[in-house]
Amino acid sequence: MAKDPALATIAVYSLKGGVGKTTFSVNLAWASAAISKRRTLLWDLDPQAASSWLLSSDSKGRDAAQAIFSKDVEVRKLIQPSAVPGLDLIAADTSLRGLDHLFREMDKKKRLARLIDSLGKDYDRIILDCPPGLTETSEQVLRAADLIVIPVIPSPLSQRAMGEVARYLVQRGGSHAPILPVYSMVDRRRALHRSALEAQPDWHAIPMASTIEQMTVRRKPLGAFAPASPPAQAFGALWTEVERLLLAR
Repeated sequence: MAKDPALATIAVYSLKGGVGKTTFSVNLAWASAAISKRRTLLWDLDPQAASSWLLSSDSKGRDAAQAIFSKDVEVRKLIQPSAVPGLDLIAADTSLRGLDHLFREMDKKKRLARLIDSLGKDYDRIILDCPPGLTETSEQVLRAADLIVIPVIPSPLSQRAMGEVARYLVQRGGSHAPILPVYSMVDRRRALHRSALEAQPDWHAIPMASTIEQMTVRRKPLGAFAPASPPAQAFGALWTEVERLLLAR
């Protein structure tokens, strides 16, 4: 199946957990739908289902997220409207804990990419909230993405993890989607964070802020309740860069 040129897939991915991946996924998806007016789908592939919980108005757990990949459920049947106008959601659930095993059994390296391509007439932007780690699922994600956004906490361990992803992509050979590393949870009062920012002045940086914690209370993206806040503005600027990179493909 030929890839729809109007469709672009953005993977929010990290080797490490706890780096703000869900915050990035939800706020970039909001920016796509609300700022750029793109027909947007957020596909939650993380069995922790944090993005799904933040955006879903459907309280019924279907436990069918993995069945999309085995073709037991048609992908469109699991798409639901989110609480954000113009943004749809494929929610995660605990069935995704077995997804790596399923991918190994299927031995179809581009199953996710083909499912995404089948949605090209319905969406302009698909955001993938990915589970951490180098797994069979991440292999599928890296093959399907047009751009890989990597949240990086300004610390040696998080930066090392980002470097491991870059090395892994090179070792795989062939072409791969561009990587866009972004500093996450930045506290400029910390010398370590300031040093990291000085070392990579061109990277976007999302500040640590109490408004981000409020997302879990309000169950809304930042732009929906605190559009003038520094992190909301930072995500808006990041989305502008994402769009620029995608349009330059």
